[in-house]
Amino acid sequence: MEKTSKIYVAGHRGMVGSAIMRELQRQGYTNIITRTHKELDLCRQDQVEAFFEAEKPEYVFLAAAKVGGIVANQSALADFMYDNMILEMNVIHSAWKNGCKKLEFLGSSCIYPRMAPQPMPESCLLTSELEKTNEAYALAKISGLKYCEYLNRQYATDYISVMPTNLYGPNDNYHPEHSHVLPALIRRFHEAKTAGLPEVTCWGDGTPLREFLYVDDLANLCVFLMNNYSGRSTNGQETPDYMATVNAGTGKELTIRQLTETVARIIGYNGRINWDTSRPNGTPRKLLDVSKAARLGWTYRTELEDGIRLAYQDFLTNPMRAER
Repeated sequence: MEKTSKIYVAGHRGMVGSAIMRELQRQGYTNIITRTHKELDLCRQDQVEAFFEAEKPEYVFLAAAKVGGIVANQSALADFMYDNMILEMNVIHSAWKNGCKKLEFLGSSCIYPRMAPQPMPESCLLTSELEKTNEAYALAKISGLKYCEYLNRQYATDYISVMPTNLYGPNDNYHPEHSHVLPALIRRFHEAKTAGLPEVTCWGDGTPLREFLYVDDLANLCVFLMNNYSGRSTNGQETPDYMATVNAGTGKELTIRQLTETVARIIGYNGRINWDTSRPNGTPRKLLDVSKAARLGWTYRTELEDGIRLAYQDFLTNPMRAER
């Protein structure tokens, strides 16, 4: 991308989109276009087509999505599948129709099978069944990834996909029921500390293993890949199905129990932590194989404890996020 290239960031108000905006601005890109949901409903095909026809962005970061934790995914299966699938198809298709030079689709590590080999390489996609608690969201994200691949094959586009592990950081969603595990823990322990509660109850038994990536590190990778990676074949051979996809993570994991104790310590909560084993654990382990990103020359920068401190500061200083 040139510094003056016309770049559209879809979902610029969300955690990932806003981080991509910060990274683009940090690197000196000056021609970034955005639209709020009120200005452009990405689930409306007519609106998306009109936007692309008028603006003709050269590069697209597709970070818009309907997201949530286990409760949100289980309670709104149809909504998660429909909204995400319609949104991504509208944007990717309109980008192709209007000559977009390159598109980057943001997915999620939940696209990989529940019992995938660990760490999970890009090549394990669709090799066995998905985790049921987020199957609808995963199927939508797989569809977006596959549509990018099929456009590359049929029309020689250069559309790539990034599959991040669990993300956290500025502009996260701290809703007590609809958020992901790390921001939910930040809110829960902050409120327990403020109220002087003697104990906090967490879901499951604490044994699942999880990997976490600070969102600004993901944004750095997204811009890096847009400039340094191609989903096209470079040797004239048909590319593997997973060629256009790159995992984004740290290659490190810890148990939910370890994460919970770390969050409590950083926030300064000293009460007892109980575990409600009647609640679901989710996938037992979700560690990404990040060797592909490493071979391309990229690695993460922010260690987990440093990132949690930064995320907690965001929670404290951004009241709108804390109210969600």
